[in-house]
Amino acid sequence: MTPPPPAHGAPAGKTAVAYGAMIAAAVLVFFWIRGRGEGLIAPPPAGPARFGAAAEAAPQVAILLHVLLALVVVIATARLLGALFKALQQPPVIGEVIAGIVLGPSLLGHVAPALYARLLPAAVAPHLSLLAQVGVILFLFLVGLELDTDALRRGTHTTIAISHASIVVPFLLGSGLALVLYPHLSSRDVPFTVFALFLGVSMSVTAFPVLARILTDRGLQSTPLGRIALTCAAVDDVTAWCLLALVVGVVQARVGSAFATIGMTLAYIAAVVLVVRPVVVRLAARVDREGRLSQGTMALVLVALLLSALATEWIGIHALFGAFLLGAIVPHTSRIARELTARLEDLVIVLFLPAFFAFTGMRTEIGLVRGAGQWLLCGAIVLVACLGKFGGSFVAARLTGLPWREASALGILMNTRGLMELVVLNLGLDLKVLSPTLFTMLVLMAVVTTVMTAPLLHALGADRGLEPLKAPEPGPVPAPEISV
Repeated sequence: MTPPPPAHGAPAGKTAVAYGAMIAAAVLVFFWIRGRGEGLIAPPPAGPARFGAAAEAAPQVAILLHVLLALVVVIATARLLGALFKALQQPPVIGEVIAGIVLGPSLLGHVAPALYARLLPAAVAPHLSLLAQVGVILFLFLVGLELDTDALRRGTHTTIAISHASIVVPFLLGSGLALVLYPHLSSRDVPFTVFALFLGVSMSVTAFPVLARILTDRGLQSTPLGRIALTCAAVDDVTAWCLLALVVGVVQARVGSAFATIGMTLAYIAAVVLVVRPVVVRLAARVDREGRLSQGTMALVLVALLLSALATEWIGIHALFGAFLLGAIVPHTSRIARELTARLEDLVIVLFLPAFFAFTGMRTEIGLVRGAGQWLLCGAIVLVACLGKFGGSFVAARLTGLPWREASALGILMNTRGLMELVVLNLGLDLKVLSPTLFTMLVLMAVVTTVMTAPLLHALGADRGLEPLKAPEPGPVPAPEISV
């Protein structure tokens, strides 16, 4: 006996007929509406034509296509070269930086100008710039989240002495180098004081995230040497960003208003530390009790991030300082810091930072460095950068009691610059403090000083583990998870 069809469902044939009738009726009704509307006359456009080939939106569509194509090429190239350099025991960020240079006028634009013009036309640069700036703001927020401010306060005399020496010595050497570079690579509209200050700061930067990744890859992050290096690099970064904020404030301020900019900066920092930080600490404690970071709380933190970036941009010291400051006041061991890092890190590293590297590569023209004289100046920049960071750190480490091998390893690690240096250099180019030629030389310096770190550590025997014998240990500093 055949079971009856379900009472709640119509037969398949009837359903198909009803569906076809509905579609046919919809088509007939639309054609009736179309027939009635074809005879209507609308008023003429108030401005330029907005429809068809003459539409203003058409160029925007073309720009979107170019931007999407550029992002595909940039991300694929960055991941490919990043993986290649990782296989060569180098930080992946070096491969991603070189990917930006490869896709820029220095290589692709020189070898295949037509392909370069199609993949990265000049019209794409402003859009990549916007993505790059957003990416750097988010990245510095993540760096701030990973910063252990308690460890900075617990730093011993050893770490404080090494940190300050690794800032002061390269700063002075960089400022002194300005005496040589200013007549050749600057212009008279840039005050020498500003030029010397910026060059000194650019020589003082240590890439805290890259250094942490190198230590983690080599299993040194939990050794006394690794903890000293991480603490020194963290102190370096905070000090260098404060110096850079001061210099940017001087550059941005008009005559007579530099002190007002500095005063507003100090007032804002005090307000964030004294007023905003207790609120953030209570919010972090609540998230820890709840056991999860809700979308509402995440939105609140991101709004606070944007407001902090907006405040420092309005003050005149750039939005990235506000992002870093807000991240630094969030307890780095809290659930809110861990989950924000987990949710934002991959997006920032995979999408936004390659756009930043590509934008930096578009601004880096190795062909601008011409002749033996300029290449000698480029070599002098690399030499002074290494002498300042390695020399300052090594001498201070030896004076505090570290054996020579450990002191040498620490100096090599502190000479790592990486992405943080590129952030500083792009800021200098945006402010017109650095000329395109000097910008290119300093980018090459950042790449060279970072590439040499791993091989020098290997040659020194750091892979076998170096244990300081006499240095007191600072408090534990967990290695950041950020991989650039």
